[in-house]
Amino acid sequence: MERMLFSLLVLAVSSRGQLCPKRCMCQNLSPSLAILCAKTGLLFVPTVIDRRTVELRLTENFITAIRRRDFANMTSLIHLTLSRNTISQIMPYTFEDLKRLRALHLDSNRLTVIRDDHFRGLTNLRHLILANNQLHDISPHAFDDFTSTLEDLDLSYNNLVDIPWETIGRLTNVNTLNMDHNLIEHVPQGIFTNLHKLARLDMTSNKLKKIPPDPLFLRIPVYAKAKGSPQSSLVMSFGGNPLHCNCELLWLRRLTREDDLETCASPPDLTAKYFWTIPEEEFICDPPVMTRKSAKTFTMEGQPTSLKCKANGDPDPEIHWISPEGRLISNTSRTITFSNGSLDINITSLKDTGTFTCIASNAAGESTGQVELIVNPLPHSGQPSLANSTNRLREPDPGPSDILTSAKSTTATGNDTRRNQEGRVVMAELTSSSVLIKWPFQNHVPGIRMYQVQYNSSLDDTLVYR
Repeated sequence: MERMLFSLLVLAVSSRGQLCPKRCMCQNLSPSLAILCAKTGLLFVPTVIDRRTVELRLTENFITAIRRRDFANMTSLIHLTLSRNTISQIMPYTFEDLKRLRALHLDSNRLTVIRDDHFRGLTNLRHLILANNQLHDISPHAFDDFTSTLEDLDLSYNNLVDIPWETIGRLTNVNTLNMDHNLIEHVPQGIFTNLHKLARLDMTSNKLKKIPPDPLFLRIPVYAKAKGSPQSSLVMSFGGNPLHCNCELLWLRRLTREDDLETCASPPDLTAKYFWTIPEEEFICDPPVMTRKSAKTFTMEGQPTSLKCKANGDPDPEIHWISPEGRLISNTSRTITFSNGSLDINITSLKDTGTFTCIASNAAGESTGQVELIVNPLPHSGQPSLANSTNRLREPDPGPSDILTSAKSTTATGNDTRRNQEGRVVMAELTSSSVLIKWPFQNHVPGIRMYQVQYNSSLDDTLVYR
């Protein structure tokens, strides 16, 4: 009996004179100190923890949040396990002092987001396990402190639609990458190119319709199962995705790979067929076919207009527009192209008159359509100029501004009253970027609902309306 009490006393008090947290086990195996607090009903990280602890396990408790002070000054900690709690909140810079930490287990909690400052300071991290949470967002710079050291990243069983792919592409030391059982719809092409040490990639049960070719897949053998695969190979799993089996997946079909359970979800004639049993000649694409485009379009100079172009194909074609001058149209403040094939011109000019060409292209080919646009000029000669309506103020030298360039004019300001009495438009308080315009209310003209101001830059003929 005395020997048993003595053993309990050794567990309760470390050789360094530090108390062991209540209901926990402390193992002092020189030179390491491990604290094990599994299934002890903890509601928060114990405050009575030796700061020199090397391994800390707090699994299967009821911890809801981890705070900055919980691991302060624990510079010797190498392994931290917080699995199977109810953690939904990580305070910023919680792990900042854990410079030597190699493994962090946060699986089976209730995390929804990972921010840039959650993992700051983990400059030596090798294993990060975030599986079985409720993650829907990971900030692009959340892993910046350990992109060159991380060997194992587990993001499986979450709600991730998108992944910080640029960060993934910089994990040059990663060996295992688990992203299975999420909602991922897209993988950028070439994202795994520099992951030369990657040995296992699991993309099972996502929403991927296609997997783009990657130089990594062509450089080393790709297998479906780890058993029996060579050491210098990649085990890749992607079953349970709604694969669209067309020519874009032909590269994957040609890989030397063990048979697995991947099936096709589309097109209809390949639905539910095993991916690896379908002959290569059935992985086909259909070139674009133009189905609709705008008829000859008329508009007034300075007014907005929209041109339409639609095409069908397999895969869905991308549509680009070429101007009458033969230039590829990109998104600017004046022109906007949309993924559905529409082209919006916010402010038309006479130079837009001509034939616009829309080009629909996919992996099988391309198709073109032409839309003619006629921009009718405004009757400028019949309209009084703004300068004439202001008692013929002298126009300054042209400058880069849209508005007449001038310093504040005391003459214009002093004559405001007289000009208003004459019933004319008054321009006052002129600067290089603004002007105050005044005009009398037109009581004698019924039905006026709005006024329109027309102006243009001294360096551009395009008219703007406000």
